Amino acid sequence: MTINTYSRQIHFGTILQGAGGNMSAWRHPDAIANASINLDFVKNIAIQAEQAKFDFVFIADGLYINEKSIPHFLNRFEPITLLSALASVTQKIGLVGTVSTSYSEPFNVARQFASLDHISGGRAGWNVVTTPLEGTSKNFNNKPHPAHQQRYEIADEYLDVVKGLWDSWEDHAFVRNKETGKFFDPNKLHAIQHTGKYFQVHGPLNIERTPQDRPIVFQAGASISGQDLAAKHADAIFTHQHNRVEAKAFYRSVKEKLKSYGRQENDLLIFQGIGVLIGQDQSDIERQYQQMTTLVSIENALDYLGRFFEHHDFSRYELDAPFPDLGTLGENSFRSTTDEIKRVAKENGYSLRQTALAWATPKPPFTGTPLEIANQLEEWFEENAADGFIIQGATPNTLTQFIQQVIPILQKKGLYRTEYLGTTLRENLQLSRPHNQFQTIQQKEK
Repeated sequence: MTINTYSRQIHFGTILQGAGGNMSAWRHPDAIANASINLDFVKNIAIQAEQAKFDFVFIADGLYINEKSIPHFLNRFEPITLLSALASVTQKIGLVGTVSTSYSEPFNVARQFASLDHISGGRAGWNVVTTPLEGTSKNFNNKPHPAHQQRYEIADEYLDVVKGLWDSWEDHAFVRNKETGKFFDPNKLHAIQHTGKYFQVHGPLNIERTPQDRPIVFQAGASISGQDLAAKHADAIFTHQHNRVEAKAFYRSVKEKLKSYGRQENDLLIFQGIGVLIGQDQSDIERQYQQMTTLVSIENALDYLGRFFEHHDFSRYELDAPFPDLGTLGENSFRSTTDEIKRVAKENGYSLRQTALAWATPKPPFTGTPLEIANQLEEWFEENAADGFIIQGATPNTLTQFIQQVIPILQKKGLYRTEYLGTTLRENLQLSRPHNQFQTIQQKEK
């Protein structure tokens, strides 16, 4: 076993995206076209990632589709259900799923993830999103879709409630003494009794404290509001910057924000979501990339671009004219992404065609031979651009290539483990265990 000479090591997750995350990935010759609804396919990915000692598998999710949505979005498993199934065929890999704070109730979500944590033996993680797509309201009684800032205010209070519910029971509250008839210790039971601006939740939660005290909280989003939410509440953040300079700036910004909430830098891990394309040489890489791009039509690309702008219809514009002035469109949707799309198009003088194709089929930033990719990951990690990476393969074979060809190089460098550190996701991420907020209050009163 390689001896680790580093004070910290790279963490890895992989995203479960069926046949792929672009409009035409399912058409690739090596793709399993129904992968998004194929349990055997998903199980094999999770087992493969666990054999490579990945920290977790990650499920993104959304609650609104139309005929222009990415094929993977049209027909896919609900995250908690799928992760519960994966818990039965894996032993140590973390299971992270996306649930919206804008279109769900805190009590239900707290109970679902606590249950998943027990079912998996302490491997549950919740990716907190606020839901950018306004069309989602059509599936939830047409209640008004909250504005961007309000969504984060809701999420802030929502997380306070969920964490309080997870603290309903102290450790060893259930004594289950058959001789005395005492099932639980009432002194270790706490009702949150929360009354706030957006939620009224009494509690307590009807499931005991979980194996890792509470599930790991991820936050997805790069806006200032998202960074603040992560700095206050999250154990990890899922983000994406296009280059190392931007990633380092984001890393510094988020880590600095932790101080205002009384937290330390190692209390929050920053994961960069990265596209990866591995080849034997530049000719092989270009062949794979061109094979991928030829699958996506300009119509597909316009539909993909439109999703970020509240499913805006870009077919109304001249393809080879400069990218249109959209004003504030997108600010209440995927704000950080739409701001970037507008900025890049303006700075480079891109046409609509160029912009749409660039976003629908971008060349992955981590592209090269196995050694080149390993070196690039090392640079990002050592220069504090990321604590870890969530791998998204450019082709159906990329994850297998990454595991077989890149991981061994990182292990030889001492940058990546050869065995899991523990049995829970919290242990493997090297995150400290949280205190029960009610127990802390009692100790202070004593």
